Amino acid sequence: FSIQDHVYELLNTIDACQCFFDITTNFDFTKNYLDLIITYTSVIITLSRIDDKKALVGMFNCAHEMTNGSSDPSYPRLGQMFLEYDHPWKKLTEEFGPHTKAVTTALLSLKMVYPRRNLPAEQWRSAQLLSLLSAPAAMLDSACCDTMACEYLSMETMERWIIIGFLLCHSSLNSNQASQELWKMGLRSGIYLTLTRDEVLNIHKVSEDLFDNIKGYNKRIADIKECREHVLVNGGAMHRERRHFLRGALKELCKVLEDEPGLLGPKALFVFMALSFSRDEILWLVRHSENMPKLKVPEDYIDNQLAELLYYMEKLRGLMRKYNNVVQRYHVQYLAQFDALVLNDTIQNMYVCPEEESVLMSSFVSTLSGLSVKQVDNKEEFDFRALRLDWLRLQAYTSVNKAPLPLKDYPDLAKVMNLTQFHTKMVDAVEEMLYETSELSIFCFYPRVFEKMFTQSSEEVTMKRYLMAFPLACAHFSQSGDPLCPEEVQAMEKRSLRLCVTFLEQIAKQTSTVVLEICAEQRNLCDQLLPKHCAETISAARYRKQKKQMPKKGEVQKEKPGAESLRKDRTVANNMDKLHLMLTELCSCYSLCGDFVVFDHIVVPTEFLISQLETIIVRMTNYNQTTQEITRPSDLLAGIRAYVANLHSLSCYINVDVTRLVKSVLLQQTQPLDSHGGQTITTLYTNWFLESLLRQASNSLIVHCPTLHCFMSQVTDTEPSFRAEEFSDISELQALAELIGAYGLKFLSENLMWHITSQVTELKKMVVENMDVLVQMKNNFDKPEEMVNLKKRLTGGENVLKRMTIIGVILSFRAMVQECLKDILHKHCPYLTGPIQCLRDFSNPEADIQVTLSIYELASAAGLPCDIDPSLVAAIRSMQTGHNNNIHCLARAINQLAAAMFTIQNKNIEQQLKEFLLLASSTLLQLGQNVERMEIKNRESIYLLLHMIVEESPFLSQDMLESCFPYVLLRNAYREVYKSFIVTLG
Repeated sequence: FSIQDHVYELLNTIDACQCFFDITTNFDFTKNYLDLIITYTSVIITLSRIDDKKALVGMFNCAHEMTNGSSDPSYPRLGQMFLEYDHPWKKLTEEFGPHTKAVTTALLSLKMVYPRRNLPAEQWRSAQLLSLLSAPAAMLDSACCDTMACEYLSMETMERWIIIGFLLCHSSLNSNQASQELWKMGLRSGIYLTLTRDEVLNIHKVSEDLFDNIKGYNKRIADIKECREHVLVNGGAMHRERRHFLRGALKELCKVLEDEPGLLGPKALFVFMALSFSRDEILWLVRHSENMPKLKVPEDYIDNQLAELLYYMEKLRGLMRKYNNVVQRYHVQYLAQFDALVLNDTIQNMYVCPEEESVLMSSFVSTLSGLSVKQVDNKEEFDFRALRLDWLRLQAYTSVNKAPLPLKDYPDLAKVMNLTQFHTKMVDAVEEMLYETSELSIFCFYPRVFEKMFTQSSEEVTMKRYLMAFPLACAHFSQSGDPLCPEEVQAMEKRSLRLCVTFLEQIAKQTSTVVLEICAEQRNLCDQLLPKHCAETISAARYRKQKKQMPKKGEVQKEKPGAESLRKDRTVANNMDKLHLMLTELCSCYSLCGDFVVFDHIVVPTEFLISQLETIIVRMTNYNQTTQEITRPSDLLAGIRAYVANLHSLSCYINVDVTRLVKSVLLQQTQPLDSHGGQTITTLYTNWFLESLLRQASNSLIVHCPTLHCFMSQVTDTEPSFRAEEFSDISELQALAELIGAYGLKFLSENLMWHITSQVTELKKMVVENMDVLVQMKNNFDKPEEMVNLKKRLTGGENVLKRMTIIGVILSFRAMVQECLKDILHKHCPYLTGPIQCLRDFSNPEADIQVTLSIYELASAAGLPCDIDPSLVAAIRSMQTGHNNNIHCLARAINQLAAAMFTIQNKNIEQQLKEFLLLASSTLLQLGQNVERMEIKNRESIYLLLHMIVEESPFLSQDMLESCFPYVLLRNAYREVYKSFIVTLG
């Protein structure tokens, strides 16, 4: 109620004083008066739209009564107010009836300003509005006029004054022709006006509803309907053309001022006019897009080129901030050398000057006369707020009826002071002026429209270079809060950051996608040069040489590599041209600013791009966990090389440290997780080899081929999802080693060891079950008859072979990977791998096993094979608190497991393996009654197994195997079998 009381007290005082209002003369006084009326009206209308206001006030009164023992003293009056303002416009028009004269006078002072601003784009264009090049001779002249502040006054603000002001004082519409014309012009500008934030006023509907209940307003209702039809037919197109004109005008203005920033001093008014005009059109589009009426041409309310207008607004704001020193220097000189003299002459020519007014004007002259350029050079802080406040006070003194010094009689004084006020703002309040003319915090309350506008602009190739203006607009949202409501700041901050991050991520994602597509195109071009594609060329040459008939003309001849570079017409763009053009456009938007602040958060746009570029490598793997599909390591390596090459070309467009980015990304890919906690190619390939390739190898769907050094898929009735040999040969595993390096392969080895330990755990269970029998067999391995009986008591023999085979398969795969790692490291750092190899060769396990294990761990990390696998030792030590067609992998499992286990138990590896060899040969021999009765495949397997155990083991020799009696029998049997195969095969 205090606000209402203060407002009406001011209005009554102004009426009593019969104040003079003219926006071109006492600008601040008139503007504050009209703002007071419109703000008060907006508050009342907004309050009336709250549906639950009575319930809320009643709850507050109950809470007050429970707390204090009595109801709120203001509660009865508040309830009465709600009843009175149940129809707010009716009540407001009654209250403002006595103020009609003052309000009308203030509004009619706009009859010269508002029509001059509310012109179609054709007239702006013909007048070359905002152009610095239209009059080259006057380019260095200071841009000034008699109504400086009116030139950048928001047109939306003027329309709110006009529409709401004449609604409150509608009687002047029937009595004053000038009021009618101004009012109708406002009604033709649009359908909606902003009350506050996203609360809008349907001006035609509200006006018609109000006048419909008042006698004698039939003509005004007809005017409203006519204006509404005019807006529906012409409004959208008119504002669309204005935006089109402003895009070109702001672009020209930016180019000229970037080239000659010194012009920002004399032409600062042009900048603020351009910002204000553009802001008005954007605000109009936002509020009409959200509440779009049903039209035949909705395209007029959709602007997919808005990004360009926002971009050049930000450029102009950035230029004013960057060259603030230039602007200050110019206007300080202007104030000291021109305004001070003109103001002094104006005061001298005045016939009467009362004492109080004289003191104020003398202070103006003394303040301005004391200015010098040295203050700018010394970076002194200027503060002219007191001068501007004194000028407002002087306007109030001289605008009342019967004032000793009536301002309306001294227009020259008003002109000089208004000009001086603008110059002082250029010195100490540029940021305030930028806020007044170009803040776009309205987007904070229209997030859906804002995101829609971004999407529309991002779909246009030519608009991609301007997209950075959208996240920059989020920096304006911090200005939308109100000190009277601090609790809403946090919600606004979250919304601002969400929108800003969303826009930046979308821009970065588009940029990274284009980079990826260029990489793919480059990769395809490289593939054309592979030997596998030259068969057709060789065939054609052979046809020509032998003079044989060439293929039929109907068949499409494949273009040779490099044909894409031969062009007859440069205007014809191929796919690579389009991609590079799009990349250029997207990268250009990053040049708008290096960083900006959103609610105390420093935002760096290029960091979003870098984070997106980091994920490209993982996306290139094309890993599908459901179908177990993944890119071959060699293809991924080639793609990464093309990607890195294109990233270096990216640095030509944007300031990105590509070398740091590539090193950081590739190093992260050697770890299980990246810096964001996401999966890396190390994790993806580890999972794929374990879950796809090795799992099928355990089930004998894939077999290990030592001769070809790869795994191979077996021929089955069902088509395999992948060919194992295409992923596990030497070239693929070398590519894998290049990709994930020693760190990545260490992670792979650790996961392989985990699977081995799970198998060893099961083996230990079977050993415990057969412990008594095994101990007796160890003591009686030289007694064949006893061994036969003991062997029959063993359980789970097939299970043992299957699990040992799985271990052998895993170790065989690891050995292949280690071999490839050794080759890659030797290629990249031979001076490092050489000393490691020498250290391994001269190590002695019998001297100090712990030292030897440390050396072996170093060697294993470099891909060198070791007598004792340190990873396996570590895996088995941590445990201390399908053999079909993969049986040959058993030897590796036996040797490496035995070496690891005997190391942990501090046993002599060679001696223990000798005992094992004798025991194994005797046990395996008992698989049949005698050698001659054994099946051929068993005799083959036994012979090969024992032979490979010795061959794989660094602790056993062939001579030792030859001295073993059971082995000799097996060897002889195998020779007989071999002879039979020779005879059979002829």
